[in-house]
Amino acid sequence: MSGGSSAAPSNPSAAPAAYRPEQGAPQVPSAGGEQFPPIDALDMNVASAPMSDAMSRLAERAAGTNEAAAGGEGFEASVHKIKEQVLPRLLERVDPEAAATLNKEELTEEFRPIILEVLAELKLTLNRREQFALEKVLVDELLGFGPLEELLNDPDISDIMVNGPFQTYVEKKGKLQLAGIQFRDEEHLFQIAQRIVNQVGRRVDQTTPLADARLKDGSRVNVIVPPLSLRGTAISIRKFSEKPITIDMLKGFGSMSEHMATVLKIAGACRMNIVISGGTGSGKTTMLNALSKMIDPGERVLTIEDAAELRLQQPHWLPLETRPPNLEGDGAITIGDLVKNALRMRPDRIILGEIRGAECFDLLAAMNTGHDGSMCTLHSNSPRECLGRMENMILMGDIKIPKEAISKQIADSVDLIVQVKRLRDGSRRTTQITEVIGMEGDVIVTQDLFKFEYRDEDADGKIIGEFVSGSVRPYTLEKARQFGFDQPYLEACL
Repeated sequence: MSGGSSAAPSNPSAAPAAYRPEQGAPQVPSAGGEQFPPIDALDMNVASAPMSDAMSRLAERAAGTNEAAAGGEGFEASVHKIKEQVLPRLLERVDPEAAATLNKEELTEEFRPIILEVLAELKLTLNRREQFALEKVLVDELLGFGPLEELLNDPDISDIMVNGPFQTYVEKKGKLQLAGIQFRDEEHLFQIAQRIVNQVGRRVDQTTPLADARLKDGSRVNVIVPPLSLRGTAISIRKFSEKPITIDMLKGFGSMSEHMATVLKIAGACRMNIVISGGTGSGKTTMLNALSKMIDPGERVLTIEDAAELRLQQPHWLPLETRPPNLEGDGAITIGDLVKNALRMRPDRIILGEIRGAECFDLLAAMNTGHDGSMCTLHSNSPRECLGRMENMILMGDIKIPKEAISKQIADSVDLIVQVKRLRDGSRRTTQITEVIGMEGDVIVTQDLFKFEYRDEDADGKIIGEFVSGSVRPYTLEKARQFGFDQPYLEACL
């Protein structure tokens, strides 16, 4: 034993010369050196590969150039060039009011001989494929949303972001990429934006440069125009799936585990008050739509939103929408006004698309006055932050209530907080399901039923993690017992 311990030098100055930086390149140590291998050999084989890979990615990003040019000289670009020549002559031969009464198929049939006539005038010869594409873009221009139509019809695209007439990005499978479309000019893009917002009775111009709207399929649209947008008119479209998303589908996508899906189904069926928390684009509205599937078909459900985008899967559902002020600044109907009015409409559940301000207090009051099972979404990064934001929203209003009373109101009203998050690989996960238990002093007490724990990421950058149960007896078990779900609820949580 003593012989083994004597191999380590007791005095740092007695260390071999190989360990002194000023001596130049280290030499291989002699006997006993295995205990203190050279620094540059110390686990470098393990650490250097990921470290160098990460640093090389940083170097590439620092040295890279931003290629923002869209389009190109492909087939679509040539068709759009021909469209610019044909469109003015076509409009001279068409009655716009009569064209507006036709659908796209009828208009295409009406246009076909006129387009051939114009092409003959311009001495342009097109093959059948080019002619078909030209008919489509002309009809889209007159009845649809111009270049946006092809993006709206692509089922793989979930978000469309137009940054002025010459740059459009789309999100596909959680990743942003440049789209190959352009508008003629700012005036063309502005006309498309006006066409979108006019469909829902909104307006956008220099006096009202911001507008929220929706498309017929329920997709959410936000428009901001100059002088607020410096690159020209900006349009942001959040598309929604035509096929209703269910909790089982979310489980299949890897958004949650089997037990988490069971708990959320029971929570929706047992009229628990649920707040869905998360960042922009994390899937809050999708989760809310999925949870609505568990509502009893016999219940009367009212939804309240700024721009109606929820697509509930229930027969007895009445959507309500706020109204912005008129030019004189009068006539605005806020979410708070609609919540107060909804209480007089005999709802079983009230669902808010998103709470942003003092209407939070009205929703909590509804949750506490016989409207169990109410739900809402809210922007925050964690369940604890979600509770803090709710307190701040109520304090933003004119309600003169001590903070302790507000905290107690939240603790008494909210049963579950479902935290959703979009991870950096583009996937969306349910990262926490948290119960609100009550008050301890002036602090709201919570407990995690489930949590997503990050483990690693694979070679393709896909995040690998695990959904972990808190293995605690749920505080909301009594609500589940009232509906006969206490046993499966307890088994799923434990």
